[in-house]
Amino acid sequence: MPAIVLVGAQWGDEGKGKATDLMGSDVDYVVKFNGGNNAGHTIVIDKDGKREKFALHLLPSGILTPTCTPVIGNGVVIDLAVLFQEIDGLEARGVDTSKLVVSANAHVIAPYNRTLDKVTERFLGSRKIGTTGRGIGPTYADKMARNGIRVQDLFDEKILRQKVEAALAFKNQVLAKIYNRRAVEVDEVMDELLGYAERLRPMVADTSLVLEEALARGSNVLLEAGQATLLDVDHGTYPFVTSSNATAGGACTGSGIPPTRVSRVIAILKAYSTRVGEGPFPTELFDDKGEFLRKTGAEYGTTTGRPRRCGWVDTVVGRYATRINGVTDFVVTKLDVLTGLDTVPICVAYDVDGVRHDQMPVNQTDFHHAKPIYEELPGWWEDISTCRTFEELPANAQAYVLRLEELIGARVSAIGVGPGRDEIISRHPLLDA
Repeated sequence: MPAIVLVGAQWGDEGKGKATDLMGSDVDYVVKFNGGNNAGHTIVIDKDGKREKFALHLLPSGILTPTCTPVIGNGVVIDLAVLFQEIDGLEARGVDTSKLVVSANAHVIAPYNRTLDKVTERFLGSRKIGTTGRGIGPTYADKMARNGIRVQDLFDEKILRQKVEAALAFKNQVLAKIYNRRAVEVDEVMDELLGYAERLRPMVADTSLVLEEALARGSNVLLEAGQATLLDVDHGTYPFVTSSNATAGGACTGSGIPPTRVSRVIAILKAYSTRVGEGPFPTELFDDKGEFLRKTGAEYGTTTGRPRRCGWVDTVVGRYATRINGVTDFVVTKLDVLTGLDTVPICVAYDVDGVRHDQMPVNQTDFHHAKPIYEELPGWWEDISTCRTFEELPANAQAYVLRLEELIGARVSAIGVGPGRDEIISRHPLLDA
């Protein structure tokens, strides 16, 4: 059975958990293939007649589906304290986490990486990137410099000590001589990491092999991105990006599944745009309309609690996501948030110094100076949260979705009309028949 890739089409926070929920029990494995606890999924489910909200940061969203095996792939960087905090929190709420599988090749966020992330961001001042300060970037930097710590290293104390000593020989010089910070003790790092080893050991496996065997059995495997297309380190709004590949190509390197196994790429597009952190954002709103979107959509970071920057939907970004990821299906989320507006603008192109751009500008300077060119569509006032078919939507809401579909260049297969996992309209199957 082919694998399916799920990515965010904007700057994150699009609602990828919604698509995972839509496929529900038909998905056998959900794999997180990149990022760390710098991104979050908020999932709302009905449990015992009560609506419950779950905020996940490191765990794959499939952890909430009893029939699903959640997998943390080799492309993820893991803060072990956060991992076990999330597991304990879910277990306390009656969620079984015993199926979780963790790649032996995933990298571990060491305490010195968290320290460096925070002090570096403060040092940059006005030039800061807007990181979450959780050590994600420094851990990926260690990985690329080939002096990182992997999950499997926790089970060989001698190798682990050698790696920690080698890392701190340089990093303590940086902390002490550049940032005037206390040097980190080797034993302090060893004690923290080894303290998790025995609890972690039963979860660890060759996840590439686990997934290949699952696909050979005919299982459905969903590869779930953290972050989103415009935060991809190669294809995003660099340098205001994350430190990993959050696009469809990253699904293969971050999971060990070959590209020939992937049959569908599903992208999640919020019906408007949001962004957390620094960086260009052409459709950003600074008026009461932006505040309307923020309050109505509850646009505050799942991981950081920071208010999200809000703006109208950007189909230049949508077309870019289609091209970079090879999108076959879009899921449009939070359409209900736009209810009550007289008109709903759609950004169809950019004006850069008097020149129209229908595609993303090649260089970052032009993107920074891009001014949105809008097309205004009539709004709707009807409550759409109870709609379960496309035909039940008000005519103006249907027209909005159809225009988005036309502009982004791929079909809209599902539409979110509320926060609940059942508040969704399915137009086309997201799984292969």
